Amino acid sequence: MHRPFFAPLCAAIALVSGITETTAAQLCRPALTFKDVHFSEVRNLQRTWTAALAVDASRCASTSGRFDLAFTREKENAPDLEFVERFTWKPGRIEVTVYFWRDEAVLDYSIGYVEPCTCRN
Repeated sequence: MHRPFFAPLCAAIALVSGITETTAAQLCRPALTFKDVHFSEVRNLQRTWTAALAVDASRCASTSGRFDLAFTREKENAPDLEFVERFTWKPGRIEVTVYFWRDEAVLDYSIGYVEPCTCRN
């Protein structure tokens, strides 16, 4: 008795699943790789942490997007602190900078969230 209702329901679920998979497959992320990282000498009571990153966005249709760098900051007289800085990527090589006080150092850093982009067709 309920058989005619069941078949269209299964077809609708399969269709929605296919649309979701197709939509998800169209999102890509650029590949970001650290190439050069350095910490400056103290100037005006601050040090500058600078990193050069290679951005391979060849799979992306867009020409820029956001990404986060996660840091663990070490300080002489305070507990370690984890924080995130947001930057914008562009294809090629980019440079990012974060400022620290003279009594701070970078204990650890990593690439966090990278905003997805629309894939090239």
